[in-house]
Amino acid sequence: MKRGKFMDSKTLASYIDHTLLKADATEDEILKICQEADEFGFKSVCVNPYWVPFARNHTKAKVCSVIGFPLGAQPVELKIREAAYCLQNGADEIDMVINLSYPKSGDFTALLAEISQIVVASSPAIVKVILETTLLSKSEKIEATKTAVKAGAHFVKTSTGFNGGATKEDVILLKETVKDQCLIKASGGIRTKEDALNFISLGANRIGTSSGVKIVCP
Repeated sequence: MKRGKFMDSKTLASYIDHTLLKADATEDEILKICQEADEFGFKSVCVNPYWVPFARNHTKAKVCSVIGFPLGAQPVELKIREAAYCLQNGADEIDMVINLSYPKSGDFTALLAEISQIVVASSPAIVKVILETTLLSKSEKIEATKTAVKAGAHFVKTSTGFNGGATKEDVILLKETVKDQCLIKASGGIRTKEDALNFISLGANRIGTSSGVKIVCP
């Protein structure tokens, strides 16, 4: 895909996961993002698991859902059950939050086991691994990213948005680490067309944002 400041709105929309993950989202609001996804050509709608069946019935876009969201502290067995529910109800993609205690304590063997199990349980869905980069040191980000790649993740993702958002430095670091072995999703705090294009130019293959319409229709 064409990258850079002259990207047309249709192409830019194809990078965006049109997201609504707030706790008080209503059916009317979920319906609206589904309709917007079809109108503007967003890559997916990203919703909490409860809304997966509804979204699947109201958009032609891919349906993305989150597991272990937003803290990542659930046992892997529960994350697997959550992923199974999402897949059974029409999800095409899974964004999983890692158990942050693993990288923070240097236990990358446990992190590898967690991600690997989610990837296998979610097949054939795309799995994006949320690292929550704002809570990790540089070395932890690098090792967690390498672990996600080794586990078979399709994407590494910067943030949930609950603890800060994507930064240019983090996207550059993730790109340098994954090279061409994995894709990158930048998420959290991306609200303008300029922001989105900057992250794409740095190597992001997907943009997670609740400001999709504003970005493609500035």
